[in-house]
Amino acid sequence: MPEIQYEDFAKLDIRIGTVIAAELVPETDKLIKCTVDFGEMGTRTIISGIAQWKKPEELVGRQFPYIVNLAPRILRGVESQGMLLAASDESGVALLSTERNVPEGTKLR
Repeated sequence: MPEIQYEDFAKLDIRIGTVIAAELVPETDKLIKCTVDFGEMGTRTIISGIAQWKKPEELVGRQFPYIVNLAPRILRGVESQGMLLAASDESGVALLSTERNVPEGTKLR
């Protein structure tokens, strides 16, 4: 595995966001479109390829870590403005969450 310098890692802006709405992206079986509240940073639309393992209604009201300074990307005609961080193995996706609710937009350090 290639080693990176701390300065490279520090470029990532990882923040906690609360999912306030979620729905399947039409005509896909893998993508969920979430509206995520980042507090003072506002809300963002973030597309995640987790629909094989999670239902949209399981995400609403929950907090997850997101990379928020990733360049936007168009997925199935919808602009995704960040990336959900999650783990995966042969059993599927495991979503990472906070131990307790924290203010939206809290930066991971």
